[in-house]
Amino acid sequence: QVQLVESGGGLAQPGESLKLSCAASGFAFRLYGVGWYRQAPGEQRELVATLHQDGHTVNYADSVKGRFTISRDNAKEMLFLQMNSLKLEDTAVYYCNAFALSRQYWGQGTQVNVSS
Repeated sequence: QVQLVESGGGLAQPGESLKLSCAASGFAFRLYGVGWYRQAPGEQRELVATLHQDGHTVNYADSVKGRFTISRDNAKEMLFLQMNSLKLEDTAVYYCNAFALSRQYWGQGTQVNVSS
């Protein structure tokens, strides 16, 4: 059974940091590209960051460049998102994603609230 399970969300103040984790199981994680997406209330889901299978090719949304870092541990089948210098507008449900050719898997999401 394919599973992506996020953790690490919560409440933070502007300027603080959070680290999201995503545990993968049930598929060949190392063969998939991975990513983080987010969806704020009333908004469409948007890309935050992707990291390709090669472990080096990364893509970040302009809004998070220089603040967020995506990484993966293939041995542990884990995906991470280090979020620094959080802003109010980073408040959203964050979803991890794994993709390969025509296949795509999603986690259930973890809530991040940035509030002063």
